[in-house]
Amino acid sequence: MTSRLRTTAFWVLLAVLVTANAIVMLHSLLVLRFWEDEAFNLTVPRNLLAGWGYTSDGTLSGSTPTPFDPRISTGPVVLLPVAAVLATGLDPILGARLIPLAYWLLLLGGLAVLGRRLSGRFGALTAVTVPLAFDTAGGFSPIQGPADLLGEVAAAAWIVWGLVVLRRRPWLAGLFLGLAVQAKLIAVLALPAFAVALFLLAPPAPFAARAAATLRRGILPLLLAAAPTLLMELAALLSLGPDGYVRHVRSLGHFVLSGGQQYAPTTIPEKLATLAEAWFVPWPFVLAAGVLGLTAVVAAALAPALRAEGRIRGWPPHGPHLRALGIGSALGLLTFVGWWAQASQLPLWVRHPAVGVFAFTPVLAAVVVRAATALWHRSAHGIPAAVRGAHVARRAGALLSLAMLLVVGAGGAIADTARALSPPAAETLAQQRAAVVPVAAWVRDEGVLWIAAKPWGGPVSSIVLSGAHVGLFDAPAMRETPTLGGAPCAKGSALVSARAIVVCPAG
Repeated sequence: MTSRLRTTAFWVLLAVLVTANAIVMLHSLLVLRFWEDEAFNLTVPRNLLAGWGYTSDGTLSGSTPTPFDPRISTGPVVLLPVAAVLATGLDPILGARLIPLAYWLLLLGGLAVLGRRLSGRFGALTAVTVPLAFDTAGGFSPIQGPADLLGEVAAAAWIVWGLVVLRRRPWLAGLFLGLAVQAKLIAVLALPAFAVALFLLAPPAPFAARAAATLRRGILPLLLAAAPTLLMELAALLSLGPDGYVRHVRSLGHFVLSGGQQYAPTTIPEKLATLAEAWFVPWPFVLAAGVLGLTAVVAAALAPALRAEGRIRGWPPHGPHLRALGIGSALGLLTFVGWWAQASQLPLWVRHPAVGVFAFTPVLAAVVVRAATALWHRSAHGIPAAVRGAHVARRAGALLSLAMLLVVGAGGAIADTARALSPPAAETLAQQRAAVVPVAAWVRDEGVLWIAAKPWGGPVSSIVLSGAHVGLFDAPAMRETPTLGGAPCAKGSALVSARAIVVCPAG
Protein backbone atom coordinates (compact mmCIF):
# COMPACT_ATOMS: atom_id res chain seq x y z
CA MET A 1 0.00 0.00 0.00
CA THR A 2 1.46 3.36 -1.05
CA SER A 3 1.93 6.16 1.42
CA ARG A 4 -0.80 8.25 -0.23
CA LEU A 5 -3.24 5.35 -0.14
CA ARG A 6 -2.49 4.68 3.52
CA THR A 7 -3.02 8.34 4.35
CA THR A 8 -6.33 8.42 2.46
CA ALA A 9 -7.50 5.22 4.16
CA PHE A 10 -6.60 6.62 7.57
CA TRP A 11 -8.53 9.86 7.12
CA VAL A 12 -11.55 8.08 5.67
CA LEU A 13 -11.62 5.63 8.61
CA LEU A 14 -11.11 8.47 11.06
CA ALA A 15 -14.03 10.41 9.58
CA VAL A 16 -16.23 7.31 9.84
CA LEU A 17 -15.16 6.78 13.46
CA VAL A 18 -15.77 10.42 14.47
CA THR A 19 -19.20 10.36 12.82
CA ALA A 20 -20.09 7.06 14.49
CA ASN A 21 -19.05 8.35 17.90
CA ALA A 22 -20.98 11.59 17.46
CA ILE A 23 -24.16 9.69 16.56
CA VAL A 24 -23.82 7.21 19.42
CA MET A 25 -23.03 9.97 21.95
CA LEU A 26 -25.97 12.17 20.94
CA HIS A 27 -28.29 9.17 20.93
CA SER A 28 -27.13 8.23 24.42
CA LEU A 29 -27.49 11.79 25.70
CA LEU A 30 -30.82 12.76 24.17
CA VAL A 31 -32.76 9.62 23.23
CA LEU A 32 -32.06 6.66 25.51
CA ARG A 33 -34.39 6.26 28.47
CA PHE A 34 -33.30 7.46 31.87
CA TRP A 35 -33.15 4.14 33.63
CA GLU A 36 -33.33 3.25 37.31
CA ASP A 37 -29.61 2.97 38.16
CA GLU A 38 -29.05 6.40 36.66
CA ALA A 39 -32.00 7.76 38.65
CA PHE A 40 -30.71 6.25 41.88
CA ASN A 41 -27.24 7.74 41.29
CA LEU A 42 -28.76 11.15 40.55
CA THR A 43 -30.28 11.30 44.04
CA VAL A 44 -26.79 11.91 45.49
CA PRO A 45 -25.89 15.14 43.64
CA ARG A 46 -29.48 16.31 43.98
CA ASN A 47 -29.43 15.82 47.76
CA LEU A 48 -25.96 17.37 47.97
CA LEU A 49 -27.27 20.55 46.37
CA ALA A 50 -30.25 20.47 48.75
CA GLY A 51 -27.88 20.61 51.72
CA TRP A 52 -28.16 16.95 52.76
CA GLY A 53 -24.49 16.17 52.19
CA TYR A 54 -23.21 13.20 50.19
CA THR A 55 -26.48 11.31 50.69
CA SER A 56 -28.67 9.11 48.54
CA ASP A 57 -32.40 8.57 48.92
CA GLY A 58 -31.48 5.16 50.35
CA THR A 59 -33.92 3.46 47.99
CA LEU A 60 -32.14 0.11 48.43
CA SER A 61 -31.05 0.79 52.01
CA GLY A 62 -34.33 1.11 53.88
CA SER A 63 -35.74 4.00 51.82
CA THR A 64 -34.46 6.66 54.18
CA PRO A 65 -31.75 9.25 53.41
CA THR A 66 -28.46 7.33 53.56
CA PRO A 67 -25.13 9.19 53.77
CA PHE A 68 -22.29 7.50 51.85
CA ASP A 69 -24.70 4.79 50.71
CA PRO A 70 -22.73 1.58 49.89
CA ARG A 71 -25.38 0.70 47.30
CA ILE A 72 -24.29 3.72 45.23
CA SER A 73 -21.34 2.06 43.51
CA THR A 74 -20.74 5.02 41.19
CA GLY A 75 -18.33 7.20 43.14
CA PRO A 76 -17.71 10.87 43.87
CA VAL A 77 -15.31 11.26 40.93
CA VAL A 78 -18.47 11.13 38.81
CA LEU A 79 -21.19 12.40 41.15
CA LEU A 80 -19.42 15.49 42.53
CA PRO A 81 -18.83 16.94 39.03
CA VAL A 82 -22.48 16.16 38.27
CA ALA A 83 -23.49 18.25 41.29
CA ALA A 84 -21.29 21.08 40.04
CA VAL A 85 -22.98 20.98 36.62
CA LEU A 86 -26.47 20.84 38.12
CA ALA A 87 -25.63 23.84 40.31
CA THR A 88 -25.55 25.92 37.11
CA GLY A 89 -29.26 25.27 36.58
CA LEU A 90 -28.97 22.95 33.59
CA ASP A 91 -31.63 20.34 32.99
CA PRO A 92 -30.93 17.63 35.62
CA ILE A 93 -30.89 14.67 33.22
CA LEU A 94 -28.92 16.23 30.40
CA GLY A 95 -26.59 18.02 32.80
CA ALA A 96 -25.91 14.81 34.71
CA ARG A 97 -25.25 12.84 31.54
CA LEU A 98 -22.70 15.37 30.28
CA ILE A 99 -20.16 14.18 32.87
CA PRO A 100 -20.06 10.50 31.76
CA LEU A 101 -19.96 11.75 28.18
CA ALA A 102 -16.91 13.88 29.00
CA TYR A 103 -15.28 10.79 30.52
CA TRP A 104 -16.03 8.86 27.31
CA LEU A 105 -14.07 11.48 25.37
CA LEU A 106 -11.29 11.28 27.97
CA LEU A 107 -11.19 7.50 27.52
CA LEU A 108 -10.96 7.76 23.74
CA GLY A 109 -8.26 10.43 23.98
CA GLY A 110 -6.12 8.28 26.27
CA LEU A 111 -6.55 5.25 24.01
CA ALA A 112 -5.53 7.33 21.00
CA VAL A 113 -2.32 8.37 22.79
CA LEU A 114 -1.46 4.80 23.80
CA GLY A 115 -2.39 3.38 20.40
CA ARG A 116 -0.18 5.88 18.58
CA ARG A 117 2.75 5.17 20.89
CA LEU A 118 2.42 1.46 20.31
CA SER A 119 1.73 1.27 16.59
CA GLY A 120 1.36 4.66 14.98
CA ARG A 121 -1.78 6.30 13.70
CA PHE A 122 -3.48 3.05 12.69
CA GLY A 123 -2.84 1.69 16.16
CA ALA A 124 -4.51 4.80 17.57
CA LEU A 125 -7.45 4.33 15.22
CA THR A 126 -7.81 0.67 16.21
CA ALA A 127 -7.64 1.39 19.95
CA VAL A 128 -10.29 4.12 19.71
CA THR A 129 -12.58 1.90 17.62
CA VAL A 130 -12.71 -1.06 20.01
CA PRO A 131 -14.92 0.55 22.74
CA LEU A 132 -17.65 1.21 20.17
CA ALA A 133 -17.66 -2.48 19.26
CA PHE A 134 -18.34 -3.59 22.86
CA ASP A 135 -22.08 -4.04 23.40
CA THR A 136 -22.95 -3.38 27.04
CA ALA A 137 -26.63 -2.61 26.49
CA GLY A 138 -27.94 -6.15 26.96
CA GLY A 139 -29.13 -7.75 30.16
CA PHE A 140 -30.99 -6.55 33.20
CA SER A 141 -28.30 -4.08 34.30
CA PRO A 142 -26.86 -2.46 31.17
CA ILE A 143 -24.64 0.38 30.17
CA GLN A 144 -27.00 1.70 27.52
CA GLY A 145 -24.51 4.15 26.08
CA PRO A 146 -21.56 6.39 26.92
CA ALA A 147 -23.76 9.07 28.55
CA ASP A 148 -25.37 6.78 31.15
CA LEU A 149 -24.93 8.20 34.65
CA LEU A 150 -22.68 5.32 35.74
CA GLY A 151 -19.05 5.01 36.78
CA GLU A 152 -17.62 2.31 34.50
CA VAL A 153 -16.50 4.56 31.64
CA ALA A 154 -14.98 7.11 34.03
CA ALA A 155 -13.01 4.38 35.83
CA ALA A 156 -11.72 3.00 32.52
CA ALA A 157 -10.68 6.51 31.41
CA TRP A 158 -8.59 7.10 34.53
CA ILE A 159 -6.97 3.65 34.20
CA VAL A 160 -6.01 4.39 30.59
CA TRP A 161 -4.48 7.75 31.50
CA GLY A 162 -2.63 5.99 34.31
CA LEU A 163 -1.05 3.77 31.65
CA VAL A 164 -0.23 6.83 29.56
CA VAL A 165 1.85 8.47 32.32
CA LEU A 166 3.16 5.31 34.00
CA ARG A 167 6.58 5.27 32.35
CA ARG A 168 7.67 8.81 33.23
CA ARG A 169 5.38 9.76 36.13
CA PRO A 170 4.45 6.65 38.10
CA TRP A 171 3.28 8.81 41.01
CA LEU A 172 0.68 10.41 38.73
CA ALA A 173 -0.34 6.99 37.45
CA GLY A 174 -1.00 5.99 41.06
CA LEU A 175 -3.19 9.03 41.60
CA PHE A 176 -5.14 8.31 38.41
CA LEU A 177 -5.69 4.74 39.55
CA GLY A 178 -7.00 6.08 42.86
CA LEU A 179 -9.43 8.32 40.99
CA ALA A 180 -10.55 5.29 38.96
CA VAL A 181 -11.36 3.45 42.19
CA GLN A 182 -13.44 6.41 43.36
CA ALA A 183 -15.30 6.36 40.05
CA LYS A 184 -16.08 2.66 40.40
CA LEU A 185 -14.78 0.53 43.25
CA ILE A 186 -14.15 -2.46 40.99
CA ALA A 187 -11.28 -0.51 39.37
CA VAL A 188 -9.08 -1.70 42.26
CA LEU A 189 -8.68 -4.90 40.21
CA ALA A 190 -6.35 -2.95 37.89
CA LEU A 191 -3.71 -2.72 40.63
CA PRO A 192 -1.87 -5.97 39.68
CA ALA A 193 -1.63 -4.79 36.06
CA PHE A 194 0.01 -1.52 37.14
CA ALA A 195 2.38 -3.36 39.50
CA VAL A 196 3.56 -5.75 36.78
CA ALA A 197 3.91 -2.94 34.24
CA LEU A 198 5.98 -0.92 36.71
CA PHE A 199 8.21 -3.96 37.32
CA LEU A 200 8.75 -4.43 33.57
CA LEU A 201 9.67 -0.76 33.18
CA ALA A 202 12.45 -1.06 35.79
CA PRO A 203 16.06 -1.15 34.52
CA PRO A 204 17.35 -4.68 33.76
CA ALA A 205 18.74 -6.39 36.85
CA PRO A 206 18.52 -9.72 38.67
CA PHE A 207 14.95 -10.49 39.69
CA ALA A 208 15.40 -9.82 43.42
CA ALA A 209 17.13 -6.50 42.83
CA ARG A 210 14.58 -5.49 40.24
CA ALA A 211 11.70 -6.40 42.53
CA ALA A 212 13.23 -4.38 45.38
CA ALA A 213 13.72 -1.38 43.09
CA THR A 214 10.12 -1.67 41.88
CA LEU A 215 8.87 -1.83 45.44
CA ARG A 216 10.78 1.32 46.37
CA ARG A 217 9.60 3.08 43.23
CA GLY A 218 6.03 1.97 43.85
CA ILE A 219 5.62 3.32 47.40
CA LEU A 220 4.63 6.85 46.37
CA PRO A 221 2.29 5.70 43.56
CA LEU A 222 0.63 3.26 45.96
CA LEU A 223 0.11 5.97 48.57
CA LEU A 224 -1.36 8.30 45.97
CA ALA A 225 -3.57 5.50 44.68
CA ALA A 226 -4.99 5.14 48.19
CA ALA A 227 -5.32 8.89 48.79
CA PRO A 228 -8.74 9.51 47.12
CA THR A 229 -10.28 6.56 48.96
CA LEU A 230 -8.75 7.63 52.27
CA LEU A 231 -10.11 11.14 51.82
CA MET A 232 -13.55 9.77 51.04
CA GLU A 233 -13.48 7.47 54.07
CA LEU A 234 -12.28 10.32 56.27
CA ALA A 235 -15.23 12.40 55.10
CA ALA A 236 -17.53 9.47 55.90
CA LEU A 237 -16.02 9.08 59.37
CA LEU A 238 -16.42 12.77 60.17
CA SER A 239 -19.96 12.79 58.83
CA LEU A 240 -21.22 9.53 60.38
CA GLY A 241 -19.28 9.40 63.62
CA PRO A 242 -17.47 6.26 64.90
CA ASP A 243 -20.56 4.09 65.39
CA GLY A 244 -22.15 5.09 62.10
CA TYR A 245 -18.88 4.62 60.30
CA VAL A 246 -18.52 1.06 61.61
CA ARG A 247 -22.01 0.27 60.31
CA HIS A 248 -21.07 1.89 56.99
CA VAL A 249 -17.95 -0.28 56.64
CA ARG A 250 -19.91 -3.43 57.46
CA SER A 251 -22.57 -2.56 54.90
CA LEU A 252 -19.94 -1.81 52.29
CA GLY A 253 -18.19 -5.11 52.96
CA HIS A 254 -21.43 -7.04 52.67
CA PHE A 255 -22.29 -5.27 49.41
CA VAL A 256 -18.88 -5.99 47.88
CA LEU A 257 -18.82 -9.66 48.91
CA SER A 258 -22.41 -10.45 48.00
CA GLY A 259 -22.72 -8.44 44.82
CA GLY A 260 -25.58 -6.53 46.40
CA GLN A 261 -28.47 -8.75 45.31
CA GLN A 262 -29.50 -12.40 45.32
CA TYR A 263 -29.36 -14.29 42.03
CA ALA A 264 -29.11 -17.91 40.99
CA PRO A 265 -25.46 -19.06 40.94
CA THR A 266 -23.69 -18.68 37.62
CA THR A 267 -20.86 -20.70 36.09
CA ILE A 268 -17.60 -19.81 34.36
CA PRO A 269 -18.74 -21.11 30.93
CA GLU A 270 -21.92 -19.01 31.22
CA LYS A 271 -19.90 -15.93 32.06
CA LEU A 272 -17.44 -16.42 29.20
CA ALA A 273 -20.26 -17.07 26.75
CA THR A 274 -22.00 -13.88 27.89
CA LEU A 275 -18.82 -11.87 27.40
CA ALA A 276 -18.17 -13.40 23.97
CA GLU A 277 -21.66 -12.40 22.85
CA ALA A 278 -21.37 -8.84 24.19
CA TRP A 279 -20.06 -7.41 20.93
CA PHE A 280 -21.72 -5.84 17.93
CA VAL A 281 -20.36 -8.60 15.69
CA PRO A 282 -21.00 -12.37 15.95
CA TRP A 283 -18.92 -14.05 18.64
CA PRO A 284 -17.00 -16.33 16.21
CA PHE A 285 -15.42 -13.21 14.71
CA VAL A 286 -14.48 -11.97 18.17
CA LEU A 287 -12.93 -15.33 19.04
CA ALA A 288 -11.08 -15.49 15.71
CA ALA A 289 -9.72 -11.97 16.19
CA GLY A 290 -8.43 -12.90 19.65
CA VAL A 291 -6.77 -16.11 18.50
CA LEU A 292 -5.20 -14.56 15.42
CA GLY A 293 -4.07 -11.52 17.38
CA LEU A 294 -2.38 -13.67 20.00
CA THR A 295 -0.74 -15.70 17.24
CA ALA A 296 0.62 -12.56 15.57
CA VAL A 297 2.08 -11.27 18.85
CA VAL A 298 3.71 -14.62 19.64
CA ALA A 299 5.07 -14.93 16.11
CA ALA A 300 6.63 -11.46 16.29
CA ALA A 301 8.04 -11.96 19.78
CA LEU A 302 9.34 -15.52 19.32
CA ALA A 303 11.13 -15.46 16.00
CA PRO A 304 14.82 -15.68 16.99
CA ALA A 305 16.08 -16.45 13.51
CA LEU A 306 14.30 -13.44 12.06
CA ARG A 307 15.33 -11.16 14.92
CA ALA A 308 18.92 -12.24 14.46
CA GLU A 309 18.81 -11.04 10.87
CA GLY A 310 17.41 -7.75 12.12
CA ARG A 311 14.66 -7.77 9.53
CA ILE A 312 11.61 -7.20 11.67
CA ARG A 313 10.96 -3.49 11.75
CA GLY A 314 9.05 -1.73 14.48
CA TRP A 315 9.09 -4.63 16.93
CA PRO A 316 11.91 -4.21 19.48
CA PRO A 317 11.96 -7.59 21.23
CA HIS A 318 13.33 -6.00 24.38
CA GLY A 319 11.33 -2.75 24.29
CA PRO A 320 10.35 -2.25 27.95
CA HIS A 321 7.45 0.11 27.25
CA LEU A 322 5.84 -2.19 24.70
CA ARG A 323 6.34 -5.20 26.93
CA ALA A 324 5.01 -3.39 30.01
CA LEU A 325 1.86 -2.16 28.27
CA GLY A 326 1.22 -5.46 26.51
CA ILE A 327 1.78 -7.80 29.45
CA GLY A 328 0.23 -5.37 31.95
CA SER A 329 -2.91 -4.96 29.83
CA ALA A 330 -3.22 -8.70 29.28
CA LEU A 331 -2.98 -9.26 33.03
CA GLY A 332 -5.47 -6.46 33.68
CA LEU A 333 -8.05 -7.90 31.30
CA LEU A 334 -7.58 -11.42 32.69
CA THR A 335 -7.96 -10.12 36.25
CA PHE A 336 -11.29 -8.42 35.56
CA VAL A 337 -12.71 -11.26 33.48
CA GLY A 338 -11.30 -13.98 35.74
CA TRP A 339 -12.64 -12.40 38.92
CA TRP A 340 -16.10 -11.97 37.41
CA ALA A 341 -16.16 -15.44 35.83
CA GLN A 342 -15.33 -17.29 39.03
CA ALA A 343 -17.66 -15.23 41.25
CA SER A 344 -20.74 -17.45 41.09
CA GLN A 345 -22.81 -14.99 43.13
CA LEU A 346 -22.49 -12.34 40.41
CA PRO A 347 -25.08 -12.35 37.60
CA LEU A 348 -24.47 -12.48 33.87
CA TRP A 349 -23.90 -8.74 33.53
CA VAL A 350 -20.98 -7.52 31.45
CA ARG A 351 -21.06 -4.31 33.50
CA HIS A 352 -18.86 -6.05 36.08
CA PRO A 353 -15.85 -6.66 33.80
CA ALA A 354 -16.66 -3.66 31.56
CA VAL A 355 -14.06 -1.42 33.22
CA GLY A 356 -11.29 -3.86 32.29
CA VAL A 357 -12.65 -4.47 28.80
CA PHE A 358 -12.92 -0.75 28.03
CA ALA A 359 -9.46 0.02 29.43
CA PHE A 360 -7.28 -2.93 28.43
CA THR A 361 -8.76 -4.56 25.31
CA PRO A 362 -8.07 -1.53 23.06
CA VAL A 363 -4.43 -1.46 24.24
CA LEU A 364 -4.07 -5.14 23.37
CA ALA A 365 -5.61 -4.46 19.95
CA ALA A 366 -2.95 -1.79 19.34
CA VAL A 367 -0.25 -4.29 20.35
CA VAL A 368 -1.64 -6.72 17.77
CA VAL A 369 -1.48 -4.01 15.10
CA ARG A 370 2.16 -3.40 16.07
CA ALA A 371 3.03 -7.10 15.83
CA ALA A 372 1.13 -7.73 12.59
CA THR A 373 2.60 -4.65 10.93
CA ALA A 374 6.10 -5.66 11.97
CA LEU A 375 5.68 -9.13 10.47
CA TRP A 376 4.17 -7.73 7.29
CA HIS A 377 7.00 -5.27 6.65
CA ARG A 378 9.75 -7.80 6.97
CA SER A 379 11.49 -7.87 3.63
CA ALA A 380 11.64 -11.22 1.84
CA HIS A 381 15.01 -10.36 0.34
CA GLY A 382 17.78 -12.64 1.51
CA ILE A 383 15.62 -15.04 3.47
CA PRO A 384 17.09 -18.56 3.43
CA ALA A 385 14.99 -21.10 1.58
CA ALA A 386 14.46 -23.02 4.81
CA VAL A 387 12.51 -20.17 6.40
CA ARG A 388 10.87 -18.69 3.30
CA GLY A 389 7.69 -20.71 3.79
CA ALA A 390 7.47 -19.63 7.40
CA HIS A 391 7.81 -16.01 6.28
CA VAL A 392 4.91 -16.36 3.86
CA ALA A 393 2.80 -17.94 6.60
CA ARG A 394 3.66 -15.13 9.00
CA ARG A 395 2.80 -12.50 6.42
CA ALA A 396 -0.53 -14.17 5.67
CA GLY A 397 -1.24 -14.43 9.39
CA ALA A 398 -0.43 -10.75 9.87
CA LEU A 399 -2.83 -9.77 7.09
CA LEU A 400 -5.54 -12.00 8.51
CA SER A 401 -5.04 -10.57 12.01
CA LEU A 402 -5.41 -7.02 10.76
CA ALA A 403 -8.46 -8.00 8.74
CA MET A 404 -10.15 -9.57 11.76
CA LEU A 405 -9.41 -6.49 13.87
CA LEU A 406 -11.01 -4.38 11.16
CA VAL A 407 -14.08 -6.64 11.08
CA VAL A 408 -14.54 -6.57 14.85
CA GLY A 409 -13.64 -2.91 15.41
CA ALA A 410 -15.05 -1.13 12.38
CA GLY A 411 -17.90 -3.62 11.98
CA GLY A 412 -18.84 -3.18 15.60
CA ALA A 413 -18.71 0.61 15.36
CA ILE A 414 -20.96 0.57 12.30
CA ALA A 415 -23.42 -1.80 13.99
CA ASP A 416 -23.46 0.40 17.10
CA THR A 417 -24.19 3.43 14.94
CA ALA A 418 -26.89 1.59 13.01
CA ARG A 419 -28.65 0.71 16.26
CA ALA A 420 -28.52 4.36 17.35
CA LEU A 421 -30.11 5.41 14.04
CA SER A 422 -32.83 2.73 14.18
CA PRO A 423 -36.32 3.46 15.56
CA PRO A 424 -36.20 3.09 19.35
CA ALA A 425 -37.18 -0.37 20.55
CA ALA A 426 -38.04 0.89 24.04
CA GLU A 427 -39.32 3.99 25.75
CA THR A 428 -37.29 7.12 24.98
CA LEU A 429 -36.29 9.93 27.31
CA ALA A 430 -38.79 12.27 25.64
CA GLN A 431 -41.61 9.76 26.17
CA GLN A 432 -40.61 9.38 29.82
CA ARG A 433 -40.69 13.13 30.32
CA ALA A 434 -44.11 13.44 28.68
CA ALA A 435 -45.56 10.59 30.76
CA VAL A 436 -44.42 12.04 34.07
CA VAL A 437 -45.69 15.62 33.53
CA PRO A 438 -48.97 15.10 35.51
CA VAL A 439 -47.05 13.42 38.34
CA ALA A 440 -44.53 16.26 38.47
CA ALA A 441 -47.36 18.82 38.59
CA TRP A 442 -49.03 16.90 41.45
CA VAL A 443 -45.72 16.67 43.35
CA ARG A 444 -45.20 20.41 42.97
CA ASP A 445 -48.76 21.46 43.80
CA GLU A 446 -49.21 19.14 46.78
CA GLY A 447 -45.68 19.55 48.15
CA VAL A 448 -45.05 15.77 48.01
CA LEU A 449 -41.58 14.83 49.24
CA TRP A 450 -41.49 11.03 48.90
CA ILE A 451 -43.10 8.47 46.59
CA ALA A 452 -42.59 4.70 46.86
CA ALA A 453 -41.72 2.80 43.68
CA LYS A 454 -43.49 -0.48 42.97
CA PRO A 455 -41.43 -2.37 41.96
CA TRP A 456 -37.76 -1.45 41.45
CA GLY A 457 -37.38 -0.48 37.81
CA GLY A 458 -39.18 2.06 35.65
CA PRO A 459 -41.14 3.57 38.56
CA VAL A 460 -37.85 4.66 40.16
CA SER A 461 -36.98 6.73 37.09
CA SER A 462 -40.49 8.25 36.95
CA ILE A 463 -40.32 9.35 40.58
CA VAL A 464 -36.91 10.97 40.21
CA LEU A 465 -38.08 12.71 37.02
CA SER A 466 -41.07 14.03 38.95
CA GLY A 467 -38.80 15.77 41.44
CA ALA A 468 -39.79 13.65 44.47
CA HIS A 469 -37.54 11.42 46.58
CA VAL A 470 -37.80 7.70 45.86
CA GLY A 471 -38.25 4.75 48.21
CA LEU A 472 -39.34 1.14 47.68
CA PHE A 473 -42.93 0.11 48.33
CA ASP A 474 -42.03 -2.74 50.73
CA ALA A 475 -39.77 -0.67 53.02
CA PRO A 476 -41.21 0.01 56.50
CA ALA A 477 -40.38 3.71 56.07
CA MET A 478 -42.77 3.85 53.10
CA ARG A 479 -45.93 2.56 54.82
CA GLU A 480 -47.53 6.01 54.87
CA THR A 481 -46.19 7.08 51.49
CA PRO A 482 -48.04 7.16 48.12
CA THR A 483 -46.95 4.43 45.71
CA LEU A 484 -46.17 4.80 42.02
CA GLY A 485 -46.54 1.79 39.77
CA GLY A 486 -48.21 0.58 36.62
CA ALA A 487 -51.16 -1.35 38.09
CA PRO A 488 -54.59 -0.20 39.34
CA CYS A 489 -54.74 0.75 42.99
CA ALA A 490 -55.57 -2.09 45.39
CA LYS A 491 -57.36 0.35 47.73
CA GLY A 492 -58.89 3.71 47.00
CA SER A 493 -58.78 5.84 43.88
CA ALA A 494 -55.62 6.83 42.04
CA LEU A 495 -54.13 10.13 43.15
CA VAL A 496 -52.63 10.62 39.70
CA SER A 497 -53.05 8.56 36.54
CA ALA A 498 -51.05 9.27 33.40
CA ARG A 499 -50.59 6.76 30.60
CA ALA A 500 -49.13 3.65 32.25
CA ILE A 501 -48.26 5.49 35.47
CA VAL A 502 -50.57 5.28 38.48
CA VAL A 503 -49.96 6.90 41.87
CA CYS A 504 -51.94 5.18 44.62
CA PRO A 505 -52.67 6.31 48.17
CA ALA A 506 -50.55 5.05 51.04
CA GLY A 507 -51.39 1.58 52.37
